[in-house]
Amino acid sequence: MTWDEDLDAIGLLCPLPVLRARKRLLGMAPGQTLRLLATDPAAVIDVPHFCAEAGHEFLESRAEGDATAYFIRRGGGL
Repeated sequence: MTWDEDLDAIGLLCPLPVLRARKRLLGMAPGQTLRLLATDPAAVIDVPHFCAEAGHEFLESRAEGDATAYFIRRGGGL
């Protein structure tokens, strides 16, 4: 999978990974993809929920070393 921007949230705990992803997505164009790297165990629930609430498309998640990569496509809303 390809992505447009990376966000390293490794070591940050809830709610910081989602808050940082929200801020980064606001600066991206609709349709662009963000790869969020996080180690917070709550992110597996928080990231897809955030995407559904904010109108972004949660594409997939996968393990990358000790972290999990979450791929989010920016929606048209804020």
